[in-house]
Amino acid sequence: MNPEQEEMKVTEEDMQATAVHDEHSNEADNDASASEACSGTQTAGEGNRADESNPLHTELQQAKEQAEEHYQRYLRTQADFDNFRRRTMKEKEDLAKYASAKVVTELLPVLDNFERALATGQEASETDSFVKGVDMIFRQIQQVMEQEGVQPMNAVGEPFNPEYHQAIMQVESDEYEEGIVVEEVQKGYMLKDKVLRPAMVKVSG
Repeated sequence: MNPEQEEMKVTEEDMQATAVHDEHSNEADNDASASEACSGTQTAGEGNRADESNPLHTELQQAKEQAEEHYQRYLRTQADFDNFRRRTMKEKEDLAKYASAKVVTELLPVLDNFERALATGQEASETDSFVKGVDMIFRQIQQVMEQEGVQPMNAVGEPFNPEYHQAIMQVESDEYEEGIVVEEVQKGYMLKDKVLRPAMVKVSG
């Protein structure tokens, strides 16, 4: 074997040795990377378990659940309130719309009697029966009003009171002292404790 062949043989052996060394180095690096990855994964898992066992994490989770429960309860309460408000408004509208239904129903028989009285007055020659019929109807109306709490005022002889009386004239009077109602031009009415219509009166001056 000549010197050139020996040199080439040595060079090939060196290259093979270098390749083997590099292969072992790559395997070692891969093993180290895999080991680090496993170690990182294990550390993350341990961290999650540590967070779950942390009292602060438990309290935070409970607080979130309570907040959600309170929010749902608020939504239900709001919905109930909206339904109640709509129902109350509807009841008020119906009350205002049909508030006079009871009184009108009670006055219908009075209207019937008026029609009968007018028919009788046109046919009868005597006026006494007609007057009695009208008087009966008037008393019937008074009865309906009293049942509803409507009462006439007694103004004559009472001191003038602007809350109950509407003065239309001041007159001289020997019977009453100054500031006393001497005559009632139009009767006033009370609805229980409220003035339904003030009395139109003349007052002594």
